[in-house]
Amino acid sequence: MSDQHARHITGCYGNDVIRTPNIDSIASNGARFDSAYTPSPICVPARACFATGRYTHHNEYWDNAHPYDGAVRSWGHELIDRGHRVESIGKLHYRDEKDSDGFSAHHIPLNVVDGKGDPQSSLRSDIPVRSGNHNAIAAAGPGNSSYLQYDQAIANTACQWLDSASIANNEKPWVLFVSFTCPHPPYTAPSEHFDYYFSKKIEHPYRGKPDDWTDHPTFNELRRVLEIDTPFSEGETRRITAAYYGSVNAMDDRVGEVLQALDRNGFSENTRIVYTSDHGESLGQRGLYGKFTMLEDSAAIPLVVSGPDIPRNQVISTPVSLVDFHPTLLEMVTGESGDCESDVDGKSINPLFTNEVNERSVISEYHAVASNNAWYLVRKGAYKLIYYVGVDSPIQLYNINDDPMEERDLANDPASSEIRNTMEAELRIFLDPEETDRRAKADQAKLIECYGGRDAVLGGGTFINSPAPGEDTSFVTEES
Repeated sequence: MSDQHARHITGCYGNDVIRTPNIDSIASNGARFDSAYTPSPICVPARACFATGRYTHHNEYWDNAHPYDGAVRSWGHELIDRGHRVESIGKLHYRDEKDSDGFSAHHIPLNVVDGKGDPQSSLRSDIPVRSGNHNAIAAAGPGNSSYLQYDQAIANTACQWLDSASIANNEKPWVLFVSFTCPHPPYTAPSEHFDYYFSKKIEHPYRGKPDDWTDHPTFNELRRVLEIDTPFSEGETRRITAAYYGSVNAMDDRVGEVLQALDRNGFSENTRIVYTSDHGESLGQRGLYGKFTMLEDSAAIPLVVSGPDIPRNQVISTPVSLVDFHPTLLEMVTGESGDCESDVDGKSINPLFTNEVNERSVISEYHAVASNNAWYLVRKGAYKLIYYVGVDSPIQLYNINDDPMEERDLANDPASSEIRNTMEAELRIFLDPEETDRRAKADQAKLIECYGGRDAVLGGGTFINSPAPGEDTSFVTEES
């Protein structure tokens, strides 16, 4: 798993500029999912959903101040109980490695800051500006970063783990979760990668100029809170894009090192390999940077799977989600049916390798940074509905098959009124949007009070990015 990898910036998804040969090789040796989504487009909730197989409205890890603590059982817990070795290397973004979180061992983990994460993400009204964010993005360029160094350490540790596993007595299948931090910001890339992409003609972000920005209350508030309502210059935009592409390239290099270790230790032929990300990245599209939104740039994720019994060069269009990995991994590892887990929302993706299903639907939900009210996504078939709680933010509807760039909002098209109603009804099968929003806000208000109230939380400051292991946290306050 990587962090914040926009699906369309991958070679196997049709990008002819980016160099991702190692991720692409997993796709060519197996299956590529073209409609995979994060259950929440922000790190901590997405990873909690991945672990538990339950959507945010069920597991209640609402935002980056509600980290996974193992209280809701994960697929790892299930496999450990069955006697399997389940270990993690790298970023978890859980509460604390001392928690029983479904891994029997943690290697160089990255968890949330001080076991608390980011309490400011629980502020859901009169939301403060994230000071320093604009300058952090504008500083994009070539060089080294703690994340690039950390990812190299993650790859090295994974290779060493696989070398040891090859001589161990593996009576049962093992699971190794290798989790990189890139291409999550800072937007910094190794010089050779940055220079390569800076020299390329990369298309300007879609509707990236201020006059073309989508005028929607949700996006306008997001730009304000993230300090990106002041546009970046053309030169800055080129540097940000080249740095992001270069960071993706560097992460793919690390994936390649792990794949080589699998190969040299004789695991390639009997191991299922999954590559995915926790959420995407807007990268200047519509004047947005980061994740957070329900648009494809942010909510869609890459997902490629290879291994025994998985047909090569397969493309699957059925919508799937990170919550689906709970039953999927149980089936892959144990041979038992994972769908018998009645308390999970996910459905196994394994049947899709032999039988495409068109009626499947998935959702995503967001209750975190810069959201005065919740927003949701439901994808079924060709259509995607984006639903915002509150009368001030209009619903959006897109035919993703015909309009992958989401240029034509069909929500107010009379000819699409029936499909809009059908999609909203589909969302309400999963949850009550308004009730879920109220419940999230109530839990978040309790958390803010536990930390001394709004003024105390604001006084404690926030940070731009979670520090890598051994790195000090640099808190930013409004005064600084």
